[in-house]
Amino acid sequence: MRPYANKLRLNRRSLLAGLTGAAVTAQTSAAQDGLMPWMQTLGDDDLPYGLPGPRVANVVRRPAADSPGFEIWHTPLEHLRGTITPNGLHFAVHHNGIPDIDPAEHRLVLHGMVARPLSFDLNSLARYPLVTRTAFIECAGNSATNAVSPWARDMTLGDVSGQISAAEWTGIPLRILFDEAGIDPAATWVIAEGADGGRHMRSLPLRPLVAEGMLALYQNGEPLRPSQGYPMRILMPGWEGNAQIKWLHRLELADRPAWSKDESGLYADPLANGKLRMMSLAMSVKSVITAPSGQQVIAPGPRQIEGLAWSGRGRIARVELSVDGGRTWTEARLQAPVQPKALTRFSLPWDWHNERAILMSRATDETGDMQPTRDIWHDIFAGHSFNHFNAIQAWSINRSGEVKNHYA
Repeated sequence: MRPYANKLRLNRRSLLAGLTGAAVTAQTSAAQDGLMPWMQTLGDDDLPYGLPGPRVANVVRRPAADSPGFEIWHTPLEHLRGTITPNGLHFAVHHNGIPDIDPAEHRLVLHGMVARPLSFDLNSLARYPLVTRTAFIECAGNSATNAVSPWARDMTLGDVSGQISAAEWTGIPLRILFDEAGIDPAATWVIAEGADGGRHMRSLPLRPLVAEGMLALYQNGEPLRPSQGYPMRILMPGWEGNAQIKWLHRLELADRPAWSKDESGLYADPLANGKLRMMSLAMSVKSVITAPSGQQVIAPGPRQIEGLAWSGRGRIARVELSVDGGRTWTEARLQAPVQPKALTRFSLPWDWHNERAILMSRATDETGDMQPTRDIWHDIFAGHSFNHFNAIQAWSINRSGEVKNHYA
């Protein structure tokens, strides 16, 4: 039996050698036919929850601050297209860490100057009709580095202005809950409090919340992530992010603000005239060029100048671009749909041939408000002020195509 076994083994070796030779011949032929290796084999298995592929591993949020309980994560705007931010890339600011909330135990209490104090769990909220709208959220301190640094630091767009993201939000209009509770006619404020370890609190004007406010439960079709306030948060389109309370657990109607630490301190705006601007909730009109942008290197030839514009007071009416530091301006094309208090993408063809250039974008919203220059912004705000910085962003390009942050 041994000679037969040896003969069988030799035959197997011959078969494997033949198959290997055939495979090499097939691969050579496939390569000659233009077939890539991944076109010749079965692909990988999928996952229960889809993840980005390893070839886009650089498209991640970047930390701007990381200390116990306090974190800032920036959206990499320069790597994204469209006007909706993926949930995993939405910017985040945490003043007291992310609470691990048990949804079965969580309650939202609506009380104060109401006829009927109410308490809601997630099951009781499920009986209300849901609405969906697209809106951006921007941190009041977005672009703070360009506001306070005496020189333009060499940074990416995401590092400079990545505290802005947009999503499709789904939830319950706050008006419905207020109506059910019965608003006292004398009530003018809502004291909103989160269930985080610091019980983050802000005082919010009642009338705008009745008109546009939402108890957001879903972001881009899925339940809010813990980083974005699971199981519920306030969405008030156009307002600064700090006021859109995450992990919401209490709404108190009142006839005066609470003057919490954030609204009377960090989120008050020192002005150049020595006064302090309070309750500056709406984010002003703003735009940024996403490509070309900081730390990129461009090649000569035709390309698109692309970017994003937004306003907390309505729709974007116009975006103008300059490639010569603001001496001349050309109106850009706005990508439809142009929605109120959402991101709007703009673009303009440009043919670059190794000349020095300074790129700038200037947005105007439907109220007529236009982005100021950095100098004009500092004529209004104190030198150490950094919230609500909406001055024109400039990028310089040298003859080698290197793009850098620039003050113009």
